[in-house]
Amino acid sequence: MLKVLIPTIMMFPTIWLASPKWLWTATTTHGLSIALISLTWLKWTSETGWTMSNMYLATDPLSTPLLVLTCWLLPLMILASQNHINPEPVSRQRLYITLLTSLQAFLIMAFGATEIIMFYIMFEATLIPTLIIITRWGNQTERLSAGTYFLFYTLAGSLPLLVALLLLQQSTGTLSLLVIQYAQPLLLDSWGHKIWWAGCLIAFLVKMPLYGVHLWLPKAHVEAPVAGSMVLAAILLKLGGYGMMRMMIMLDPLSKELIYPFLVLALWGIIMTGSICLRQTDLKSLIAYSSVSHMGLVAGGILIQTPWGFSGAIILMIAHGLVSSMLFCLANTAYERTHSRTMVLARGLQVVFPLTAVWWFIANLANLALPPLPNLMGELMIITTLFNWSPWTIALTGLGTLITAAYSLYMFLMSQRGPTPSHVMKLPPFHTREHLLMALHLVPVILLVTKPELMWGWCY
Repeated sequence: MLKVLIPTIMMFPTIWLASPKWLWTATTTHGLSIALISLTWLKWTSETGWTMSNMYLATDPLSTPLLVLTCWLLPLMILASQNHINPEPVSRQRLYITLLTSLQAFLIMAFGATEIIMFYIMFEATLIPTLIIITRWGNQTERLSAGTYFLFYTLAGSLPLLVALLLLQQSTGTLSLLVIQYAQPLLLDSWGHKIWWAGCLIAFLVKMPLYGVHLWLPKAHVEAPVAGSMVLAAILLKLGGYGMMRMMIMLDPLSKELIYPFLVLALWGIIMTGSICLRQTDLKSLIAYSSVSHMGLVAGGILIQTPWGFSGAIILMIAHGLVSSMLFCLANTAYERTHSRTMVLARGLQVVFPLTAVWWFIANLANLALPPLPNLMGELMIITTLFNWSPWTIALTGLGTLITAAYSLYMFLMSQRGPTPSHVMKLPPFHTREHLLMALHLVPVILLVTKPELMWGWCY
């Protein structure tokens, strides 16, 4: 764990001491070297489930893929931000990269924490850099209201979790994930216990976000700069799923009755947000709503609490993290050239940028779960486990899959095909940096097809 955490902390002096000329090169190289070191976590040697350097930071098959994804995304965020942060004063450029790096440090400590309270503190700490990135570097005047939505939704959801964790500490005597699974099972029978159960989960359901408490997400995505959107879609939403998986172990006797409303919301949310996507004119908003739809499936898989559901949820989280991050990068490259996110104004881009149209096509196919990509693996496992739980769910999940295919094709056709307007003909060409960025998103997705057990969690 420290072999990645210490180089991440050492990135701060790199950022502030590097000469302005080499700032982006040095930080990108440093970030990529951390990402390559983090790949050593995937070589799993432990038989006990946990590998640790000390009692407070450890990795297990559930957190490892999410940790590697976190490390992999930092250099990609720096690559994506280079163009629109470059004109700013050097001190602001340094501050921007510092915030991204601090976000990575918090996330590593959140996913690696063995103490639930430490996880909670890091879970909350990720709010601060994300909020500053959205409100300081956002594009539109709405960014302050987006930041307020983001802050208050997350805080309102996570304060009950703190009380629930303190009550759990009082009844079990420990909050260590290593010990708590061996503690006495809780006797949950009163109304107070039901409120405690809800308190444990609501923070994570807001973060995922569950349909109904998702309104902060499209706002935050639309207003955030590209790196903010990437880290939100790829990792911060996954904190919710990861937290739910960790907490579900302790909530057991009550979950059988109490998951129904949340499952209904998750499954209904897949259809509703998919339908909203079909009506969107704003490109970033469409990708943001598609994230809510995918995370509804993940929430369904976790709430059922079967090995297949958990496994499918992890696979879909990793695959969705890479694919949605790639879609936001593509949307940003189009925005940097046309200065508009409205799809109707910039259509027919395939004629001008043929290679970029290929990236768009592959990203959209991955988003609609093309076989044999991991997105399909995760979706099929979750749909199967939901069908096994209740055959009626197949109507909702099947319709959701159909709508996903429809809006993915709609997004591709609207932005790439059709007659090319005259104002699009004179756009500057794509850079090698941007093609490299797309390749670095796509290569892991394709490589994971060859060795999917890296992200199956506990179930292999």
